[in-house]
Amino acid sequence: MNDLLSIFLKYFFELNINWLLFIHFGLVTYFIGIIISVRRPVGVAFAWIFIVMTFPVLGIGLYVLIGERPVGRKLTKKISRMNLEYTRVTQQVCQDYAGDRQKMPLEGRALSLLAEAQNGSPVVAGNKVELHTDSLKILQCFINEIHQAKTSLHLEFYIWALGGSADEVGEALIAAVKRGVSCRVMLDSLGSKDWFKSKWPGRFRNAGIAVTEALPIQIGRFQFRRADLRLHRKIFVVDSTVVWTGSMNLVDPRTFKQDSGVGEWVDAMVRVEGPVAAQFELTFAFDWSVDNPSIIHFNECIPKAVPHVGSVTAQKLASGPVYRDDILYQVLLSAIIDAREELTITTPYFGPDDGLLQALMAAARRGVNVTLIIPKLNDSTLVSWSSKSYYADLLRSGVKIAEFDGGLLHTKSLLVDKRIAIFGSVNFDQRSLRLNFEISLIVYNEDFCAKLQKLIDSYLEKSTYVDLEIWIRRPRWHHYLENAAHLTSPLL
Repeated sequence: MNDLLSIFLKYFFELNINWLLFIHFGLVTYFIGIIISVRRPVGVAFAWIFIVMTFPVLGIGLYVLIGERPVGRKLTKKISRMNLEYTRVTQQVCQDYAGDRQKMPLEGRALSLLAEAQNGSPVVAGNKVELHTDSLKILQCFINEIHQAKTSLHLEFYIWALGGSADEVGEALIAAVKRGVSCRVMLDSLGSKDWFKSKWPGRFRNAGIAVTEALPIQIGRFQFRRADLRLHRKIFVVDSTVVWTGSMNLVDPRTFKQDSGVGEWVDAMVRVEGPVAAQFELTFAFDWSVDNPSIIHFNECIPKAVPHVGSVTAQKLASGPVYRDDILYQVLLSAIIDAREELTITTPYFGPDDGLLQALMAAARRGVNVTLIIPKLNDSTLVSWSSKSYYADLLRSGVKIAEFDGGLLHTKSLLVDKRIAIFGSVNFDQRSLRLNFEISLIVYNEDFCAKLQKLIDSYLEKSTYVDLEIWIRRPRWHHYLENAAHLTSPLL
């Protein structure tokens, strides 16, 4: 009897091993097929294949979580359906403003056409653009705008932090809706997680303010949606005629992340009045429709014509991981390649891919004065080490690197030849370029660029340039740590 039992157990064990091997082979083969079904950099593809084959359970799990850029099948279908309806609106807008491009200097026409490609927004003239650089004053401006609003207030932010003047913005919204102003607030689920856990969502809804939690993290749905795809836009539209956008979240710098040891966050915003404000209103309306399950179709009307109030020509550039074929990446790459005299970048998080890195190095080597301004201290240690892995190559090519020591420099801007500025929520890293929903304003105006240059000069006064000779003498272990951190750059 014992011999029979032993034979049975041996046969059962061998049978299960064979089945496990068969299942392992099938799963690995299936995921390798998925990996090669999408054209991606060869090194990235081989890396994923190696991970899946060597560590099948861990590798497949990682690939499901972060290997693709899905927002979920259901949401993707909804975006695709609404995008067809959205296209009809934008096509009409492009026709209405087709003549404005012809009024631009030649160096801006090609870039504006690229930014408009794949159902983007056209360049429009007749705007008034103001640059604001004091975060507390900006929050007070928000409160003043809310008090003066007559019809609608639409807010879309990555973070709404609790405390300080940010709470005063909330109180102003409640007062506005009580006097009949329509108020809608959309915040990222992860970035504003503390806000959603607070009393504010309930207070807003009880007062009549519509609130939407964008891209909620749902445990158990990671196989359908990447949890790290975030709504990173900063949009505040007042009465469909005025928009605020830039780098600043709804946070009071005196209280926000004061335990991170980097000082106050340094931000900048633009207040735009004129026709381009309607483009931001349209983006908000689309995002609001997509993130509300009760809305089936994008039924917003063509934006109302907004009168010309200034002389600035500008263009909205919206981007995200599910549409427009990486137009944002192409716009940044094109702007760098087109630079002839001077190129300045400010960004808190620096992690370009090889294409953008080579473009920056090539620009410097052909005589363009390329300056990169990043914070000396960062709230992410991993980002800080990874950013430094690029220093040696950039410095050797002639790129100037200035480390800002006046807090966490959070302003995101790209200034080309003091004639074109790209300003908004986009960091110069792969997360902003590939994973986040972002928003930027492209300004084709030398007066505005002069004001942005003045702001940049104020940053440089509080910065220290990195010296190549000193840099290459840093401890050897720094080199290894920087390169190890660099391996995580696509996820930062």
